[in-house]
Amino acid sequence: MPQLDVEESASPSVPLIAVTAAVGAIVLLIALLCNVFKRDKKEQQISEETDKSKGEGQTEKLSGVKKPKPVPTKNVKKSAYVPFSHLWLSSTLKGHSSSIVSLDFSPNGKYLLTASEDRALLLWSVKEFQQKDHKYIRGNVDLDSATHVAFSPDSRAFVASLATENAIRIFRLVKKDDGSNNVSITGAITFPKKHKTDIIGVGIASSGKYIMSCSGDTTIIIWDLKGDVLATIDTHQMSNSCGKVSPCGRFVASSGFTPDVKVWEVLFDKTGTFKEVKRAFELKGHSAAVYTFDFNMDARRMASVSKDGTWKFWDTDVRYEMNQDPKLLKTGSVHFTGFSLIALSPDSHTVAVGNGTSIAFWDTETGKEQELMKDVHSESMTTLSFDISGRYLVSSGGKHVQVLHNVPGYKATILELEEKMKVASGPGMKERLKAQLTTAKESLESILSGTNTVTESKE
Repeated sequence: MPQLDVEESASPSVPLIAVTAAVGAIVLLIALLCNVFKRDKKEQQISEETDKSKGEGQTEKLSGVKKPKPVPTKNVKKSAYVPFSHLWLSSTLKGHSSSIVSLDFSPNGKYLLTASEDRALLLWSVKEFQQKDHKYIRGNVDLDSATHVAFSPDSRAFVASLATENAIRIFRLVKKDDGSNNVSITGAITFPKKHKTDIIGVGIASSGKYIMSCSGDTTIIIWDLKGDVLATIDTHQMSNSCGKVSPCGRFVASSGFTPDVKVWEVLFDKTGTFKEVKRAFELKGHSAAVYTFDFNMDARRMASVSKDGTWKFWDTDVRYEMNQDPKLLKTGSVHFTGFSLIALSPDSHTVAVGNGTSIAFWDTETGKEQELMKDVHSESMTTLSFDISGRYLVSSGGKHVQVLHNVPGYKATILELEEKMKVASGPGMKERLKAQLTTAKESLESILSGTNTVTESKE
């Protein structure tokens, strides 16, 4: 009996052991499967990275160019500005802290006035152009900045258009009472606001009888010196791109979207009272919009540059009262596309065209290009103008003004003097011409030999 009891109590433990063993086996199997899965996944990742690396290596090998390493941006320096250098460069004027937008020479030939987005008006001495260092007199536009400037006939005042106010203001150059020859620049009169769009050009007649302002729509306004409107002109050019007063003071002109330059005569009676503005003539010959134009000193010659890729040189010494049209003398191709500036020397011997940072010179007698200068400025040009004597061409771009010798002008003057000597009558005339010829040749030789050149210095 006792033996039977033992066997009956032991018999239920057999299934319990079997179940425990089975559960343990299952847990072990799951653990093994997880291990295998993780190992396979890791091997797959390693394999994919290896394949990717091999693929990139093969691409580099096939292309022959290694993939560049990432370059940190924090300490990367911009390429340094390379100063312009050329045999024709007389000097570089530095003083503004922002882009120069306009400049003008005084009629007495002594001063150059520059206006900038920094609100400053700087007055430079022309006689110091060939020196290394250049002093200037500084004035400021209160609560605004000048966009265009033009000297008065007596060189003691100038007119400026204002950026924010879009109005005309007259400034005076007042000699200081400290015994020096210095002057101060002070605002005097602000004209009423009349233009509906931005003013793109201003000028004062050499007679001192009127002021001209031109805006970007189709409007030109003729003012008296007190700020009263004498006349308003609709140019009918869809939009104006350039507006100027001729150096002789007789004409105002505009160019724009249409392929012509329109010129009007501003008329006064014998007592000096304003009469009318009358159409004089038009320059017709371009096949696309005219960007800019210029007069020579007596307005008997003009030059224009157009979107059609050409510049043209015109004889405007015509009897326009009898409906005689200007005569086209020369046409030249320009290297540039886009808006261009043109300047005609006072004696009309030289044409210069500026576009972007490049300037090209042409001889108007032959129509041949004399020089092409690149990278004259670090930024696109905003102005281009010859001085009153015709010795210099100045351009502004960015914060600097480049003063260039008018070498084609010297060459043309030498040829002209040599021709005059051949037909000169009397020893006195020949001696004067000979002296002028000698001076011109010496000046040209000095420029081309580099002894009359100042290289732009780094800031």
